[in-house]
Amino acid sequence: MPWFFERGRALSRQTILELTQQCAETAKQRYSSDPKRILLLPPDITRIHSGSGWITEALYNYFAPHAEVFIMPTLGQHQPHTPQQNKKMFGSIPEDHILKHDCITGVKTVGSIPRTYVSAIMEGKADWDIPISVNSILFDKPWDIIISVGQVVPHEVVGFANHNKNFIIGIGGRDTIAATHMASACYGIENTMGKILTPLRYCFNKAEHEFLNSLPKIYILVVMSRDENGNPVHTGFYCGDDIDTYLMAAEQSQKENITVVPPLKKVVAYMDPDEYESTWVANKAVYRTCKAIADGGELIIIAPGLKRFGEHENIDTLIRKYGYSGSPAILQAWKQDPELQKMAHAAAHLIHGSSEGRFTITYAPGYLSRDAIEQVHYSYMDLNTALKRYNPDKLTDGFNELPHGEQIFFIRNPSLGLWSTREKL
Repeated sequence: MPWFFERGRALSRQTILELTQQCAETAKQRYSSDPKRILLLPPDITRIHSGSGWITEALYNYFAPHAEVFIMPTLGQHQPHTPQQNKKMFGSIPEDHILKHDCITGVKTVGSIPRTYVSAIMEGKADWDIPISVNSILFDKPWDIIISVGQVVPHEVVGFANHNKNFIIGIGGRDTIAATHMASACYGIENTMGKILTPLRYCFNKAEHEFLNSLPKIYILVVMSRDENGNPVHTGFYCGDDIDTYLMAAEQSQKENITVVPPLKKVVAYMDPDEYESTWVANKAVYRTCKAIADGGELIIIAPGLKRFGEHENIDTLIRKYGYSGSPAILQAWKQDPELQKMAHAAAHLIHGSSEGRFTITYAPGYLSRDAIEQVHYSYMDLNTALKRYNPDKLTDGFNELPHGEQIFFIRNPSLGLWSTREKL
């Protein structure tokens, strides 16, 4: 069971900070009364709305007077933060105490989930070993306390984000990210999104138990919803070191973060320019709505900050080469192209980011050209035209009837939840 938890319609920032301090104090009671080395693992800036940044800042300020405290954002494959992003996310934490995860050269292999287990749990849809490599900082020197901070919310790869995913993917190696993402893609995004215990989650649980159990790790998991004005608010806070901490948070998120809708003909999603600069992350708009959009429908993604496709140049090149062309084409390319095999997480992303021909996906990007967008098999809309027609400042989340008679379903931040028809749940 969790060490403790609290739920409410809108937990105040002060309440969250008090619970954070309670977590720090309990960690000292249970792990080390006088800790000297502490590692904090928050999400990256795409989760800034979760409050994980200022929760991490509060933990740093609690421990720093008497201990050496380091922060490592759980970037996975995402771009490292700039100093300006770190300042925005983590406030007063010194830049030299914020470490950068390197999924290629900064990791250590600690074990492997065998092919036989993967095949059985994935119903034969994936049948390869999953190597487990994590940032070597976990084992270079002993830590007295490790606290992972993050939001539990529906997720396209593992069902719900966070918990041990923060270790295995967030500070995982490229080989682990590739093998897990491809396994999930083969299993199917619509079989995964919003499920509490997915085949991949079972693999993560097994990996944590067998390879990471010696670490003094603790989880702070928050759940968020929207208040009556549509603003994101904290509704759950869970602190503990076991799987039940995740299960309880995920059960709450499943109740609060999944919106059941009729089949939607036109969805417009707005992606904050400070958070979403690549389709690698902005395609959350695709993942979180694909179970809601009707066959023949349309998804319009307004992304003023969109500058590239991949978070890294080699991934960007592969996305431009193959595009979001659907599972059959990508799986065929994956079998034939050694580079795509090495970057299997890119192949998985291309599958996840395709509508499989069911509906059209239109991007209104801030920086990418029409030719670039259409090259990857998306449709293009001019950003100024999109902002004029679908002004996010004048729209409310949900159904909107526009002055010219068009009806749309607007989502201001798709990363906050999952939208689905009842049949697809």
